[in-house]
Amino acid sequence: MKVTGFSHITLQVRDLKTSLEFYHGILGMNVRHHGRIDAYLEWGSAWVCLVERTEAGQQPSGFAGMDHVAFYIAEDDFEEAVAILNKHHIEFVRGPVQRGTGWSVNFLDPDGIQLELHTSTLDERMQVWR
Repeated sequence: MKVTGFSHITLQVRDLKTSLEFYHGILGMNVRHHGRIDAYLEWGSAWVCLVERTEAGQQPSGFAGMDHVAFYIAEDDFEEAVAILNKHHIEFVRGPVQRGTGWSVNFLDPDGIQLELHTSTLDERMQVWR
């Protein structure tokens, strides 16, 4: 098996409109598709699928099965990203804090899904854990 990198993550959300306001409007992800109950967004080389689950028994499961989703951001762009999150009163879970060789900030989307912006690569992170 020759995996070459991160492809995407699918997130169950309660309200697609609210989630799009957050992911597109605040975080600046590019909307590639906007359907009735789903949307595909692109952010750098990663993409995120949002699926609205409102039927009985299909509510999002919160944190079950996932702790957080992390995205790489260049260190030169990190302070600006934190300022944008602050401007929109986005709830921080941790940080901003220096972790290993890079900076990190964890925050919540409208459904309580934890997201992270991190400035170091895996190779840089592993230098600290050795």
